[in-house]
Amino acid sequence: MKAFLILADGTVFEGTGIGSDRESISEIVFNTSMTGYLEILTDPSYCGQSVVMTYPLIGNYGVCYEDMESGRSFVDGYIVREIANTPSNFRNEDKLEKFLIDQDIPGICGIDTRKLTKKLRSQGTMNGMITRNENFNLDEVLPRIRAYKVEDAVKRVTCKEKYVIPGDGMKVALYDFGAKRHIALDLAKRGCQVTVYPAYTSAQEVIDDHPDGIMLSNGPGDPKDCGPIIDEMRKLYQTDIPIFAICLGHQLMALAMGADTRKMKWGHRGANHPVKDLRTGRVYISSQNHGYVVAYKTVPDDIAEVSFINANDSTTEGLHYLGKNIFTVQFHPEACPGPQDTAFLFDEFLEMMEVNKNAEE
Repeated sequence: MKAFLILADGTVFEGTGIGSDRESISEIVFNTSMTGYLEILTDPSYCGQSVVMTYPLIGNYGVCYEDMESGRSFVDGYIVREIANTPSNFRNEDKLEKFLIDQDIPGICGIDTRKLTKKLRSQGTMNGMITRNENFNLDEVLPRIRAYKVEDAVKRVTCKEKYVIPGDGMKVALYDFGAKRHIALDLAKRGCQVTVYPAYTSAQEVIDDHPDGIMLSNGPGDPKDCGPIIDEMRKLYQTDIPIFAICLGHQLMALAMGADTRKMKWGHRGANHPVKDLRTGRVYISSQNHGYVVAYKTVPDDIAEVSFINANDSTTEGLHYLGKNIFTVQFHPEACPGPQDTAFLFDEFLEMMEVNKNAEE
């Protein structure tokens, strides 16, 4: 069946419908990863967005449900050049097409994803509609497409109540702003007891539970839309509890302490982004998924220093807070699949907690 991708600038791509047959308006973003499509589809940070995969063949190793980063997908659309109908992998459980249908994700294949990606890079991320209605009226749909805005994204993806992942080691409080499953798993495999809290949990409730450390997760949307959460981050900063933050959590802590964030032209989404550690000069390959960034030189000099930068565009990729047991990064050290170069940051977090705990005793 025919399907159409209609962009906010009036461009129309015609292809074949995949997945759900529902119509969807969302923000159109692209990801340059060659693998990891299931992890991408189940990353809550894509809430309110349709994902364009730049690699031309997607679905060739099928679906293994164990690899899901959350219990369901929050992606609003999926756009590929070609979808594989005969996946081959010893772990394969389903075809990608079936997963899209089961998760009610509308999609389109058979379009020129290279042309689409070049447009998004030159003109910037824009809204779009995926539809199977061949009789659409461009004059009627364009105002709806252009008016779309990602709203209440964190509320939509966070857990509804707190829960505990058992462990005999350090007690870590994980704020779930849309947390990828492997953040908690990477802490748990290091022996941590992880208590996961809904995004709008008060700082005082977390403090009263006496964690050894606090983890601030990734998540979707504009960080400036999270005003109440930012207020709670400011309260957490005032404590001496070690804090490690990833992606949205990194941005929220920066906003709480007087920095600014801005929307990027097309963002960083992929598994091959180089980041430079300013302490050592070493460059690591990282997995990233974000459309906002902490604005350069807006971080107060007496509050924090930049610890990582993007080696391609010099944007801020990490902050170390002065006089505090707090460090934050924009990229994903828990990347699964993807580069494991920066997984050592979890070990640094554990060391920080241990040193802090010993000092208190």
